[in-house]
Formats: sequence, C-alpha cells, structure tokens
Amino acid sequence: MVEKKNRGDAVVVIGLGRFGSALALELVGRDVEVLGVDSDPKSVQQLSGQLTHVVCADSTDPDALAQLGVADFGRAVVGIGGDIEASILTTSILADFGVPDIWAKSISRQHSRILERVGAHHVVQPEHDMGERVAHLVTGRMLDYVEIDEGYALVKTKAPRWAAGRTLGELGIRKKYGVTVVGIKRPGGGFTYATSDTVIGSGAVLLVAGETGKAERFAEET
Repeated sequence: MVEKKNRGDAVVVIGLGRFGSALALELVGRDVEVLGVDSDPKSVQQLSGQLTHVVCADSTDPDALAQLGVADFGRAVVGIGGDIEASILTTSILADFGVPDIWAKSISRQHSRILERVGAHHVVQPEHDMGERVAHLVTGRMLDYVEIDEGYALVKTKAPRWAAGRTLGELGIRKKYGVTVVGIKRPGGGFTYATSDTVIGSGAVLLVAGETGKAERFAEET
C-alpha cells in the first residue's frame, strides 16, 4: 500500500503513455502528490523518481489496485487509450471503489458513452478536442479558443480597429453582438478585467465570452 500525506488531495494516474505521463508530470509540477500506475515496466522506469510514487501493476485487477490503496484517493485519471477493454474495466473498478472524482481518456464517442455508463465523472477526448480547437483557430482570426460548455466559448481575439479609442459602454458590444468582453490586454501589459468604462486601445487583445457562433462572428470583425 502506498503511503501519502493527504490522499484526498492526491491523484492516481493509471496509464502512463504520452497523455498520462504528461498529465502526471504537470500535476507534480503543481505540488500535487501523484501515484502513477502502468502495466508496462518500461513506462514505470521512465518516470521513476519524477512522480511521488510510480508502480507497475495490472489496473484491471481489483486486488492489485486495492493493495495500492487506490480506493482512498480523492481523484483518479484513467489515461489508458489504446486498450479500450482495460480502460473500461479500470474505470469500472474505480467506480466500484467509490473514488469520488474519476477522469477518463476516450478515443471515440462510443468509448466515451461506455466510460460514462460505468462510472467516469469526466471523459476527455484529447485528440478530438484539440482537433476541434485548432479547426476554430485555423478558419478564423481568433488567437485562442476554449469551449467552456456545449455551445458556449471563450475566445481570445484582437480588438477590431473600429473599437480603438472608445469605451466598452460606448461600443455596446453585448447588445450588438450578444457577447461579453470579460478581459483586455493592452500592448506590453497583461490581461485585466474589462468594465463598461474600459477604453479599447489600438492593438489591444480581448477575451470574449458567449455562444460559440456569436463569439466567432465577433472575432471576425475588423
């Protein structure tokens, strides 16, 4: 059994491929205790000394996970992608253990639906999500794009030229475009909150929140 100072705050990452290992290392970099688990000795060896704990074990074996104390973790990430059966079985075992916050990697919509049915609280499709995000960036003037929820996005875009020198209140962007400017970055500075009195300077970058289509249309304004 793995000893940890605070299991509720620690994360077990199962599956140390490219996705799982990158996530685990990022968590460690944020001072989160991480137990990494993988059935491949080579993957375990590569991360030895870099994670709080790293163990070679079969995650489809409930006894193996029980011995590691996985049931006591507050959060778990199933990063297994290629072996769908192992991904589903592992997620199901974590759900049976009562792990309160289970994240699982999916490689397809069908895989996602099954993971949700067996107990995953959050399902991510890294390749699909990144492809969708890049598509939005490639086809428009947006500098960055994050879909916060289905049909709702946060967009980073250059301020339209016609907005320079005027306040947000004067521009009436929310009324005209149905989106809200929530932040502004002036040349040479960092992002700050935007208010109705905020003056849009030349070369400013805006953070705009709203329905995806409306946010995209605003980003196309010049």
